Amino acid sequence: MTDQSVAAPAPVAAPADSAPAPVAAPTGSAPLRTTEPTTRGTAVRRIRTVLGALRAGFAAIPAVLTDCAVLAFALWTLLYHAALPLGLAPSLTLRIWLVAGTVLAVLAVLVRLGLRWRRLARRRAAAPGPATDAPADPDAGSALDPDRQPTAADPQPDQDGSDQDGSDQRGSDPSAPDSTVTAAEPSAGSAADATTDPAVDRAAAAQATADRAVASATADRAVASATADRPAAPNTVGRPAEQGAADRPTEQGAAVEAAADRAVRMSAAQRWWTALVLLVGTGAAIAAGVAGTPAGAGLSWWVPASAGLVAAVGAVLLTWRTWRSTPATWPPAPATTAWQSAYALLIAAVAAVASLYLARSTPDDIYYVGRSVWVAERDIVPLNDFLFSENVLPAMASQPPIASVEVFAGALARLLGIPGASAVWYVLLPAFAVLAVLALWRLVQRWAPRRPVLAFTVAVAFLALVCGPDAALGTFHLPRLYQGKGMFVSAVVPLMWLYLTRWFDDRSKRGLVLIVALSITAIGLTTTAAIILPLLVGGAALMMLLVGRWKSALAAGVAALTYPVGMVVVTQLVLGTSANEAAADVNFYDAAHTYRRTFEIGIVGVIGGLGLWCGALLARRRTPALLAAGGALTLSVLLVPGVLEWVGSVTGISVVLWRVSWLLALPALIGLLCTVWLPTRFKVVRGLVGVVLAAGIVTSFTNYAIPMWDERSGVLVHEEPTWKIRPERQAIAQFVIDLDRPDGLVLAPASIMRTIPLMTTQARVVLPRDFFLVEYDINSQFSQDRLLLMRFANGGPAAERPDRDEVGAALERLDVGTICVYSQNRFAQRTGQRFGYTLVAERPADPPVHPNAVTCLVRE
Repeated sequence: MTDQSVAAPAPVAAPADSAPAPVAAPTGSAPLRTTEPTTRGTAVRRIRTVLGALRAGFAAIPAVLTDCAVLAFALWTLLYHAALPLGLAPSLTLRIWLVAGTVLAVLAVLVRLGLRWRRLARRRAAAPGPATDAPADPDAGSALDPDRQPTAADPQPDQDGSDQDGSDQRGSDPSAPDSTVTAAEPSAGSAADATTDPAVDRAAAAQATADRAVASATADRAVASATADRPAAPNTVGRPAEQGAADRPTEQGAAVEAAADRAVRMSAAQRWWTALVLLVGTGAAIAAGVAGTPAGAGLSWWVPASAGLVAAVGAVLLTWRTWRSTPATWPPAPATTAWQSAYALLIAAVAAVASLYLARSTPDDIYYVGRSVWVAERDIVPLNDFLFSENVLPAMASQPPIASVEVFAGALARLLGIPGASAVWYVLLPAFAVLAVLALWRLVQRWAPRRPVLAFTVAVAFLALVCGPDAALGTFHLPRLYQGKGMFVSAVVPLMWLYLTRWFDDRSKRGLVLIVALSITAIGLTTTAAIILPLLVGGAALMMLLVGRWKSALAAGVAALTYPVGMVVVTQLVLGTSANEAAADVNFYDAAHTYRRTFEIGIVGVIGGLGLWCGALLARRRTPALLAAGGALTLSVLLVPGVLEWVGSVTGISVVLWRVSWLLALPALIGLLCTVWLPTRFKVVRGLVGVVLAAGIVTSFTNYAIPMWDERSGVLVHEEPTWKIRPERQAIAQFVIDLDRPDGLVLAPASIMRTIPLMTTQARVVLPRDFFLVEYDINSQFSQDRLLLMRFANGGPAAERPDRDEVGAALERLDVGTICVYSQNRFAQRTGQRFGYTLVAERPADPPVHPNAVTCLVRE
């Protein structure tokens, strides 16, 4: 939107040869103190400046926390990967990281302060005159004055409250001018050069003040008219931008508002196309939600997939047209205010506390937490198998030693002198909860065209209320954030969309560095990043190519993909790890099931579909809408029947292809559904509609979804912070660990054998998890012996009992030294005694009425 200037009457200056008339003091009164108001005004301005700096600093806390965490963990991942070929102990790598991170942080602060001091020095050198000649109007003061209202001619601050050192502040369009100067703005030094008389100087300064106020009113009213009830960009003290403009001439404001409205108003054809795309997207969402219910049992997935693809293509074309027609001076996003950051930090703190009390035990913990426990106790990175052997057997092909987060947790536990599981669940999990919530807030605040706090609230409600036993995004949030993949989908994906948005808006070197650091962080969390990031970045880069920004797209692609993809390729070449066909074909989910696992079914699935296929049209103009449309198009193509099958056959990663839906920041898009704008002049009505929509969405989640804290989600709520293990299983496992056991493996019921590796590496179990046997040929003697003994220890009907001679042979081949079974499993006790095992300990039932009494036998 171009700045326009409006003429304004200039103040009348006193004649050059006249002097100010003296002011007579009242009889009997003290002499007038003309310096006291000036001194008081200066003190007030200083106080406002300090308060403004404090508010700005507080508003920047979410950005500082998340960006610093990304940089710090990227540094750890680099050091971890560098230490692997050197064989350095994880504890030593952690100490190097602490020292290097501290040094780099201090250097960064010093460089930042140096750059800021240089900018201040330049501004002081460019000051128009001595302080005694400064204008009295606050709007005519320094750019650092917290009371001055920001205008479109000012450099746009970073939406997270941090400066963009060395960044291009010209907006999203490469052809945008470096600065915007109105025709009515005089040169800063012209009036001072014309005369040396103080009265004329004051008149010239007043003229410049009036002209700048007109220019500020022009920009403020143009932006306010274009953005309707968008939140105003606050100044440094958090005051709304419209506050100072309310007292300016209404005639000028009306003219500017009309011009701004004409500049951004949609044509009739574009409005019809938008309505049609929204209609098709809504139909696709309804069909996708109904397809998984009994009412839609006969509905082919081709119906929602085809309609969704059409809606996604339409959204791409509309956002492309809007990008081309919207001026580059369109504000990228208002700066975060202090109260908004306070709200986000409050929600993050609540999430951190809740993570300590919610416990969801998952089979995947065997690997992720077990690896941390191994590092904490052994101070060795297990490059080979550590579940079935003592770091001897070949490593599982699906789990190359690329991820660094488990090693970090183990090294941290060793440094703090606590168990590995405590470091994971009591230290990292709350920290990860804070970062995940703040990452979501930053993306919502950047993408939401209005009401960002309300949109953020809906997004958090979606994560908290839509869980269940399957793979909804809520199950990968608080219940599983300590697993690298949970942190990836909950924090890395929103931050990557945020960083790409900022990069395409300002193309700063700092933004590109953050993209590189986030890609390193992603591969340090999970190897899934090598699958999802190419899809995510590819969808964003495609949209940038459509608008002619191929250099930006290429730079982002190289920055985001080089390290994660390169690490996977190098690992496969060096270690020879690759997913085998048996492992890849264990579980495959087609497009319909992929949608249902993440988006759910019924009314919840409809809301998810609306976010997918309509969210891009609700996002902020230009870059946010463009990138959201690119992500929706990428996922819509993948959800077409047959596409995932083809990708699986080419790549051999069918078992994890259902995670392709992670490329989209779905909670943020669902939050955008309550930012709908209505063409009415009543701002209260527009706000009320947003609140009603948000209430309806949250109510639907409450009534038709399973919340995070429900037992149906596999989550137990405890009265005190606890490990994510069932208490009765933990008690039995601890009983087995404390036994005076001989050498050899431990055989116990399956649930107990899954628990022991989470607590210690000193007791090796027969079968940590049967799913991992696909890595070692499920039909081999190695696998069959373990499956047979698991059935033997679990007990069951007589018809399902294995042959005793086969059990004895398997016990000997696997070198089982200890057998612990439930006391009611008489068959296992008698069989163990028959093959030379003697009874050594019994654990009574706890509580007494519960059938969890345990009997243990050891080999003589």
